[in-house]
Amino acid sequence: MKADHSSIAQQASEPLEVVSLVSLGQHPVSGRLRRAEQDARALELCLALERQSAPGAVSLSAWHASGSKIAPGSEQDQALRGYLGMGLESLTLVTPDSLGADPLTAVDSSLTAVDPQAAAADQPVIDVWPLLVTRLKQAAPQLVVCGGQSETGEGSGLLPHLLAESLGWPLVEGIVAIESCDGAHLTALQALPRGQRRRLRVKLPALVSVDAAAPAARQSAFAQARRGELAAVASGELAHDAVAETFAIAPARKRPKRLKRIKATSARDRFKAAAAKAEGGSGKRLDGVSAEEGAAEILKLLREEGVLR
Repeated sequence: MKADHSSIAQQASEPLEVVSLVSLGQHPVSGRLRRAEQDARALELCLALERQSAPGAVSLSAWHASGSKIAPGSEQDQALRGYLGMGLESLTLVTPDSLGADPLTAVDSSLTAVDPQAAAADQPVIDVWPLLVTRLKQAAPQLVVCGGQSETGEGSGLLPHLLAESLGWPLVEGIVAIESCDGAHLTALQALPRGQRRRLRVKLPALVSVDAAAPAARQSAFAQARRGELAAVASGELAHDAVAETFAIAPARKRPKRLKRIKATSARDRFKAAAAKAEGGSGKRLDGVSAEEGAAEILKLLREEGVLR
């Protein structure tokens, strides 16, 4: 019985191991690489948990899985340093064992999505999530936090599900706040439709994904980002994704705006719909005009709307 009490006391004295998974983001206008918005919010929740806990009670680390070598000073290096500028001393790069052996066998799928021409070339597409599974099994953290969907690559949002299924952990989606964590259970708020919130208590170890309604990430400090270190850790081999090689990646095109369909069953409803459209600002009010002038304006409006040709 004494041994059981001592083991419980030892577990309580050990810090809570928290891992924040981060990825490369992409600016929607310029297309330049940056820190991903949802992943930055996930890291912000982890930093808030570390701040509200006792000193040394939480051990926080950030991981990024990459199948290719990230050169210092490159665009990928600068984008990842945006996470270091949030207050981290180091960021772990989860890489394969055969990194740098052959450039064709170490192609990051997130980078090929940034360059569609490179994705269309005869280069193998790989999955990096098996590297995370291997590394998570080795490190055995109690809590893993990530964004709900990446901004580069396939962006399918399946990464949390694949990790949770492989590890056998519970998965909680749409988290907007982490209230407390006692080492055995996690108390968090989950976002629901129409601004509602639900408090959940989850048994650890667990994996949670952050909703877009979570608090915005802090601004990245340039000096801290320069001082931080990117440390590579080899964790297994890459997995070849033959299905993704059949995908055709092309820049998105602006689709035509769908017109609002008016479902009216009577003449009164159709008149109310037409009058409501005129109140939108495109109508013209006629006061003190003759019948001929009014008829001419009506014909002009019908021609502009395409009713008469």
